[in-house]
Amino acid sequence: MNRSQDVRDDRVSLIEMGPRDGLQNEASPLALIQRLELIQRLADSGLQRIEVGAFVSAKKVPQMADSAALFQALPRKGSTRYGALVPNLQGLQAAIAARADEIGLFTACSDGFTRANIGISVEESLVRFAPLVQEARSLGIKVRGYLSTVIACPFDGPTRPKRVAAMAEQLLDLGCHEISLGDTIGVGTPGTVAPMLDAVLHEIPAGRLAVHFHDTYGQGVANLLPALERGIRTIDCSVAGLGGCPYAPGASGNVASEEVVYLLHGLGMTTGVDLDKLAATGQWVSEQLGRPNGSRVGQALHANAERLRARLCQPLAHPQES
Repeated sequence: MNRSQDVRDDRVSLIEMGPRDGLQNEASPLALIQRLELIQRLADSGLQRIEVGAFVSAKKVPQMADSAALFQALPRKGSTRYGALVPNLQGLQAAIAARADEIGLFTACSDGFTRANIGISVEESLVRFAPLVQEARSLGIKVRGYLSTVIACPFDGPTRPKRVAAMAEQLLDLGCHEISLGDTIGVGTPGTVAPMLDAVLHEIPAGRLAVHFHDTYGQGVANLLPALERGIRTIDCSVAGLGGCPYAPGASGNVASEEVVYLLHGLGMTTGVDLDKLAATGQWVSEQLGRPNGSRVGQALHANAERLRARLCQPLAHPQES
């Protein structure tokens, strides 16, 4: 039985990954005040779920240093929820102390990837995560389960759809409220994404799933369509296409938030996001990082804004006196 939710539901929830998954792979870390401004700009654009940091080793991921101070400085207003990635009990305790609204735990469908990333096997990761989920839930903190390599692994090769479904079900059984299905190296196409989703949806309702596509081969937006057609209404994305994966050489960033919003609005769906503000934020953070804007929608909107600004700055033409 396919448990996908009613496809007439046109409200889509976006999970903004830029401040965490996006920045963690950038060569030059942003200062704390820049990270805070990025998050404030994203929230002001209408994004209500933002993963802002990770409580991981600063030696391994220096871009995520000062995550505790960042959480303390966040504006706690409105309905915006701030999430954090945690790898272990120490990270969970730090996230709790920082008042993270939700936490994310990471595993994958392949042993090769989990060993490269967190130094243990998939099964060992599930054993490690079980008490973390219980502790978080006892405090009323929701837990998001990230499941990587759902299409293929850079070490172990293609992933069988049934393997993805079994792993997703185990995360759900652990107590995760939502499972994010990640094409970590961005090799998926609608032709490979669709059977994977069908296998997972046979076991788990669409309302408990999110999709997390990297855009290495330019298929990120295309891969959203089979997910939307199957009733999945939660999408991970990253402003300006920031990101990548330190354990998957060549993988590009998440599908750009600007591209996702442009697609969804074009389909008549609701996101609650102001695309112009979001695109301006993408341009701003790209300039702060000294890198090109990775969103083609963002580039187009910025170019249009520049042309309009130039036109408005032109002196008014005066008719010649006769």
